[in-house]
Amino acid sequence: MVKKEAEKKETNITTESESKSFQLNQFVDDTKGELKKVVWPGRQQLISESAAVILMVSLVATIVYLVDQFFAWGAGKIFQ
Repeated sequence: MVKKEAEKKETNITTESESKSFQLNQFVDDTKGELKKVVWPGRQQLISESAAVILMVSLVATIVYLVDQFFAWGAGKIFQ
């Protein structure tokens, strides 16, 4: 009985994997459909948000640099 159940499960797995095979045409069609749903930003929104990202990255990089310099200075005073 256990053997029959194992054979049934194996048969179901084979059938499921065959029905779920990758189909490139379906994938491309689904991708196009999803891209049509995307709300693309306008030019002004793109520019302002890009400027905000560049500003924040610059600010964080400067803070990390200053903290690193502070600890390097402190380590130089302690271990010199």
